[in-house]
Amino acid sequence: MKTLNQASKLKKEVLIRLVQAFLTDNFEQKINDIPFDMRPKGSEIPFRCCIYKEREIIRERVIAGLGFEVGQDDEKTLLSEYAKKTIERENFKPSTMMTVLDTACTACSHSKIVVTELCKGCIAKACQSACKFNAIQIIDKKTVIDNSKCKKCKMCISACPYNAIAKISAPCEDVCPVDAIGKDEKGITKINFDKCILCGKCIASCPFAAVHERSQIIDILKEIKNKKKVIAMVAPAIVGQFPGTFFQLKSAIKQIGFYDVVEVAQGADVTIQNEAKEFEHKMNSGQPFMTSSCCAGYLRLVENTLPDLKPFVSDTKTPLYYTAEIVKEKYPDCVAVFISPCISKKYESCKNDKVNYALNFEELGAIFVAKQIDVLNCQPDTDNNENITPHARKFPIAGGVFKAVSNSVKNIEAKPVIINNLDKKNIALLSSFAKNKKCPTGNLVEVMCCQGGCINGNATISTTNSAIKKIEELVSKDESENS
Repeated sequence: MKTLNQASKLKKEVLIRLVQAFLTDNFEQKINDIPFDMRPKGSEIPFRCCIYKEREIIRERVIAGLGFEVGQDDEKTLLSEYAKKTIERENFKPSTMMTVLDTACTACSHSKIVVTELCKGCIAKACQSACKFNAIQIIDKKTVIDNSKCKKCKMCISACPYNAIAKISAPCEDVCPVDAIGKDEKGITKINFDKCILCGKCIASCPFAAVHERSQIIDILKEIKNKKKVIAMVAPAIVGQFPGTFFQLKSAIKQIGFYDVVEVAQGADVTIQNEAKEFEHKMNSGQPFMTSSCCAGYLRLVENTLPDLKPFVSDTKTPLYYTAEIVKEKYPDCVAVFISPCISKKYESCKNDKVNYALNFEELGAIFVAKQIDVLNCQPDTDNNENITPHARKFPIAGGVFKAVSNSVKNIEAKPVIINNLDKKNIALLSSFAKNKKCPTGNLVEVMCCQGGCINGNATISTTNSAIKKIEELVSKDESENS
């Protein structure tokens, strides 16, 4: 399992209590009680300066869990009022996918390189020699860094023999590959959604869990409670994220109240065939290379940051797109819910008229706990087990899209380029492809936003190696049964 630190435990507990409150006959009152139940009078204060700040942070987590923008909260509105609005609203799709919990954010300083008191003022001045940007001066025999010139390359850190130079980090800012994280006048994190690609790295990296997804969890449970035909469309990355087998997990999801569970791997098989045909056509037409189009974070990067790369991106739709078409054709009046490993796929869901809501793996786990559903004790559900190819099941593993598409290409050699993780280095590489209108090392470029693929999305629960093992086991079982 991924490390469940205190911040993630707190986030999980709030989600569980939120679901438990909804399952009672007095949702609105129970919502008001959550901060006080979690931090009762006289209780130990585990994290913050006082019990009142602890309660306020929990309150903000509940607001985000109900799907609202915390920055618009006036601090006077009762949680019960937010709960009432949640129950009354219909077809809720948030305009922005994330919100910052102002009270939880500790106003970290901007990331910068600093010289510590360990500096000896040595005559070698290796730090100054290592700096290529003239950002280092020697003043009163001590190293001084001009942060207006510093590019944070860290060459001075490597060069200093005394380890006297260090980087002060703001984790969310550090991991953002497109510089979408800023600060307001009080130092509180602000997200520029015009730049943001919804990679989810800021959510995963913040040690205070101050960046939070705006959830649709209650909206989905409300549809189930109202006896709607709610269909779960599960991403291939879900395999191995929970204890037990995949077919036990399907049974557990149905116990929540979902009418049916459909694998998005079905749509992946459609993507494979369409993208293979498109690749052959584009290569025969003289296009130098083509990139995949499955990752919503990557597509948003192209839209926001690398528009010159757009002509080289596959026009083939995503597995979720094709799966939603399949589901809506089979169940025209259903409520289609995508169960997602990451926030960028939630964004894709909000943009698709055939997808009503999205739920991530963490939220699904909270529902299991709140409803006391133990996946390991569920009977396997093999109903409607479609004939899904092994290649489609391996889509969430880095390299899986390339292998699937290239396997279906008939008359052209597909040469792989795997962009595994959208960090600044890989974004610069993609930018060079767009600028030069060529990819020097291959012609079929798979781009995955997350290191290792969708199995390492920001809302995944299992470790990458464990998830890969479980997917391989399922594929192996399918192959043996079909042989």
